[in-house]
Amino acid sequence: MSNVIHANGSEFNDLIANNELVFVDFFAQWCGPCKMLAPSIDKLADEHPKVKVLKIDVDQENGLAMQYGVQSIPTLIVFKNGQPVNRQMGFMPYEALEQMLK
Repeated sequence: MSNVIHANGSEFNDLIANNELVFVDFFAQWCGPCKMLAPSIDKLADEHPKVKVLKIDVDQENGLAMQYGVQSIPTLIVFKNGQPVNRQMGFMPYEALEQMLK
C-alpha cells in the first residue's frame, strides 16, 4: 500500500502548513512521463515516512497548479515548513527525487 496522499486544494494547504517536509507531484492522468514517475513517487513515500508525499491532479486542481506556476507536468516541488525550497520538472530517476529532499 502506498503512503502517497492524493490531496485536494483544502487538504493541500493544511498538509503544507502542518508538516515540516512535503514533496508534491503535480501530475495528470493522461501524462506519459507522470505515469513513468508514479512508481518512484510511491517508493519515495514508502522509504521516507517522515516526508508527506502528495499528488495533485492538475486537471482537478487547476487553481492550485496556477498558484504554484505549474506550466508543464510532472512538476515536483519540495516544501519545507510551508515554503517551496526545491522545484524540478519532468521525469527524473529515483535517486534524483531523493536528492530533492536534502
